[in-house]
Amino acid sequence: MPNYQGVWSLSTQFQNASGWPSPFAASIALFSGGGSGGYSNVMQYIDLTALGNSTDFGDLTTSRGASGSCGSATRILIAGGDDAGTTPYLQSIDYVETSSTGNASDFGDLTHIAFGPAGASNSTRGIFFGGYVTGAPTNQIDYVTIASTGNALDFGDMGIDLYILGACQSPTRALHGGGFPSAGGTQNRIEYVTIASTGNSTDFGDLTTARNALCGFSSSTRGIFAGGSGYSNVMDYVTIASTGNALDFGDLVNSVGYLGGASSSTVGVIAGGYNGSTGVNVMQNVTIASTGNATDFGDLLAINYQLVGASNAHGGLS
Repeated sequence: MPNYQGVWSLSTQFQNASGWPSPFAASIALFSGGGSGGYSNVMQYIDLTALGNSTDFGDLTTSRGASGSCGSATRILIAGGDDAGTTPYLQSIDYVETSSTGNASDFGDLTHIAFGPAGASNSTRGIFFGGYVTGAPTNQIDYVTIASTGNALDFGDMGIDLYILGACQSPTRALHGGGFPSAGGTQNRIEYVTIASTGNSTDFGDLTTARNALCGFSSSTRGIFAGGSGYSNVMDYVTIASTGNALDFGDLVNSVGYLGGASSSTVGVIAGGYNGSTGVNVMQNVTIASTGNATDFGDLLAINYQLVGASNAHGGLS
């Protein structure tokens, strides 16, 4: 039971001396933290346009598991989580510039400590939903301006207190789904906010099955929620601009929770996870505009769960 507390597709003429692609290679996914039996400070990246194994990016400012992450076209943020399996949880936000590899820098702080928040964003604003504080989850939503640095501000509240939930986005909306509520167990609720405003989240519909420890990712029009507790292979999808219940998308290669997800505007990648007895290092991918089962993408650097994913090319930036 988990603790609750590439291959580049461009030719070498488009790479700099460090092996990192030039700004012409825009579809980068970053998977941060997590681990197997302990939390890590490792960040690893993939080119979303080419199948292959992940490559080391650099180090977080501290080891983290069960964080929230979001990104713009130039930056990825990693917020909250747990650094050592003990309380108090983390309040800090790290960031990296996606134009080069290297270690993360301090961005600022969330409004509260948070284990298991979920992140979503458009091109300018990052949103962090919920998280476990001290003794109970919270319903608080925070926001930051990604291009700056500084502490998060209060955005509004979710309908219920939640942690280890999933999130996805379009350029105008951020959705959160599933999660671990204060009453315990799982729930199937999906809610949304309008990213450019502030205010409480609104009911969107329901997942096909109640679960926590899932991940989310999206194109500009379709959101996908994948995996989750009970060690599920379920993938659901919704049309972000509408409201309504999720529909079945297909099955993951393996049944896992505590996994990371990230996407371009066309392809989603699901990384790592825990299958009920051990962690996995598998990455799997789907074509977001279609439906169907996931296929193998490549491998993470090591077995990893409670990691978090984000990209600089997701559907919230379209």
